[in-house]
Amino acid sequence: MPRPYSSAVIPAPLAEVWPHVRDFGGIHRWHPAIETGELVRGASGAEVGAQRRLTLGDGGVVVEELLALDERGHAVTYEILEAPFAVRRYVSTLRLAPVTALGHTFGEWWTEFDADADAEGDLVDLFANGVFGAGLAALAERFA
Repeated sequence: MPRPYSSAVIPAPLAEVWPHVRDFGGIHRWHPAIETGELVRGASGAEVGAQRRLTLGDGGVVVEELLALDERGHAVTYEILEAPFAVRRYVSTLRLAPVTALGHTFGEWWTEFDADADAEGDLVDLFANGVFGAGLAALAERFA
């Protein structure tokens, strides 16, 4: 089972970054690969079981469900229910931690998933760079 991973230092305090990440229905406001997003289940997007429908820049649609929202550990864990790419059992976590010496935030994002062997390498690159790396870079730019 592959485990794509990306991390970044975001030049803002955790208290400023966490509200953007914990807003499960608001990822389209900061992630450059997502054109639109809407909650399709859950009023606030902060409850386990909330679902979001994301439209990607190429028109693809991804539906994800919130599995865990860890306020103390500053982590969001979700799974993909529907996607334009062939993944199975995709579960991902985006976690933040303070960089106390600088007053910045360390962000790390990863997933574990199953896929056909011939698609695995492309999917690892897509998730590590196109999704996680791009998203963390956008958060860093937002606070630069």
